[in-house]
Amino acid sequence: MKVKFTRRSAGVLMHISSLPGNYGTGDFGPEAYQFAKLLKRAGQQYWQLLPLNPIEAIRGFSPYSPLSAFAGNTLFINPEQLVSQRCLNKMPEMACAKSSSQANYRHAVEVKGALIEEAFTYFQDHNNRITKRAFERFCNEESFWLDDYALFLALKQKLRKPWFEWPVELRDRDPEALQIATREAEHEIAREKYAQFLFTRQWRALKSYCNENGIRIIGDIPIYTSHDSADVWSHPEYWKLDRRKMIAKVAGVPPDYFNDKGQLWNMPVYNWNVLKKERYLWWMQRLRKNLELFDIVRLDHFRGFSTYWEVRGGARNAIRGRWLKGPATDFFDIVKTEFPSMPFIAEDLGDVDQPVYDLRDHYQLPGMLIMQFAFGSDMSESIFIPHNHTENSVVYTGTHDNNTVKGWYKRETGKKGKKNLDNYLGQHITSKNCHNVLMREAYKSVARMAIIPMQDILGLGEKDRMNFPSTEEGNWLWRLKKKQFNKSLVKQLHSWAKLYERLPSE
Repeated sequence: MKVKFTRRSAGVLMHISSLPGNYGTGDFGPEAYQFAKLLKRAGQQYWQLLPLNPIEAIRGFSPYSPLSAFAGNTLFINPEQLVSQRCLNKMPEMACAKSSSQANYRHAVEVKGALIEEAFTYFQDHNNRITKRAFERFCNEESFWLDDYALFLALKQKLRKPWFEWPVELRDRDPEALQIATREAEHEIAREKYAQFLFTRQWRALKSYCNENGIRIIGDIPIYTSHDSADVWSHPEYWKLDRRKMIAKVAGVPPDYFNDKGQLWNMPVYNWNVLKKERYLWWMQRLRKNLELFDIVRLDHFRGFSTYWEVRGGARNAIRGRWLKGPATDFFDIVKTEFPSMPFIAEDLGDVDQPVYDLRDHYQLPGMLIMQFAFGSDMSESIFIPHNHTENSVVYTGTHDNNTVKGWYKRETGKKGKKNLDNYLGQHITSKNCHNVLMREAYKSVARMAIIPMQDILGLGEKDRMNFPSTEEGNWLWRLKKKQFNKSLVKQLHSWAKLYERLPSE
């Protein structure tokens, strides 16, 4: 589906995990298709997601701390579709569960793990030549990441330790040790590959359905990867590690809006000099893989491509770090060669300087405008205030890292901010109407794309926000209730899309 940023458009931000459903978390099942139908009826052209990579409990099930930059989150595999696609003979009893108001990832891990094992057994026991040929083709096409990822997971399950604590011969990828490990874990490796095959099959079907109905998918690439990931284990030379493969230099950001001590992400920074020698091959493969999954990709922490904050490994906070020059134009010149249409959005938020904007504008990448940031002491000059918006931008009321509009109004604006809101908008803003007012302002904006988090469309408060930056628990839990996105809200979004010329072309 060819992407154009020239027309005015609108969309909704909501992750797959936030869909209703009966298996611990939202998935690629009927509720996802129903949601896509409602987006179409609401005159929306985009569905924005968080990363779809695999997650784990030790990192709070964060989609921004994945086990792999290439693999898919198999918790999103839908049981009913496994039956309809003849990957299972019938729905297993253990798959039955009640819908939960919040994501229950631990339950999803238990249910989907058993389900995948049963589906894999069924696959081995039934000689479906068409499926087996498709699986073999998938394994061959994805072998550049899939072989290492499947072995990585098998070893993690066996050793129950992060890879940098494995026996030295496995930690350092001794060829003979890897051969032995591969033979011993043949079943587990094949199962993990099959799980990725099922994920890909179901996701491609959902994405095709969305595209056929005029809905394009916006995905998200976290700039960094987890230390305990298949990627860092497979290519340790691409990151700044010490001789024991521990983090020598850790990524993060200095003190900012969210945290006066900055943020430490417990992720190693890239060794850009090594990556450059290979013409950023790993990154090009990563971008290409994501553009197979999504129509447009948001580049998280875009500033890190210009300059990045580096902190000594083992530091308690991110205060004592330093800015270092990123790959900048050297990197994006190659990106432009590989992906001429440049279907990317630059997440240009936080502590951003002029070179970041220059890098963004040199490649004509749309940046992000957050309505919640517009009404502070610098309101008149703020890049986020509507009269300063630019066309080549995506305007949001907030993102997954922000409070909901209602939560922001009640807890974060203060008297001065509320007065600024009233003065600028020429009306009295209250906790009851603030979300609708800011959504309208986003739709009015000259920014070509307007994306609204589902929580703001529903008018929800702080307890329903998706993420509290710099906290490790209680995040990524919010879920949409069945029929909560109702006809009235669909009609309202459609009317705004029509009024502010954001409907799709006929």
